[in-house]
Amino acid sequence: MSGAAVPGPDGVLRCPWALSTEDYVAYHDEEWGRPVRGDDALYERLSLEAFQSGLSWITILRRREGFRAAFADFRIAKVAAFTEADQERLLADPGIIRNRAKISATLANARLLAEWAPGELDELIWSFAPDRASRPAPGTLSDVPAVTAESTTLSKALKGRGIRFVGPTTAYALMQACGLVDDHLADCAARSS
Repeated sequence: MSGAAVPGPDGVLRCPWALSTEDYVAYHDEEWGRPVRGDDALYERLSLEAFQSGLSWITILRRREGFRAAFADFRIAKVAAFTEADQERLLADPGIIRNRAKISATLANARLLAEWAPGELDELIWSFAPDRASRPAPGTLSDVPAVTAESTTLSKALKGRGIRFVGPTTAYALMQACGLVDDHLADCAARSS
């Protein structure tokens, strides 16, 4: 496979990664690369990308509802109020990835973000969105970077503000998932105009 957009069972051209499971097809067509705004929504994506670190995205995608239930729908104010007992509950929850460091980071990030002004996380993250017109559409998967100058700078900015578990690769995955960049391949039907 060349990594170029390929037709799915319905004949629609999509990014090749999207065709391995029905879950991916729906995520690719309806969510990935679409703009996500709002502090709670971005906190959710930031948290899920951190949990994905070292794992395949399908593992997280298939447990997303479990994550939402476990983490109070990623409402920053609610998660910030979680106690040590909540952390122990999370470590025992089979509906999520039970990684102590990732759970701890998710809770610490909520406590920190609860102190920020409304809209501050949204404004900070979106301030690193590159000019879409200046980026050519990737023709193949090999044209899609794992890290960019913007994701490296975003990672440093978030870490500088105390956010944990957000390296440059995680920051770029966040940028892709939340529509800061459009890495749908040039021939992909889901690519925005």
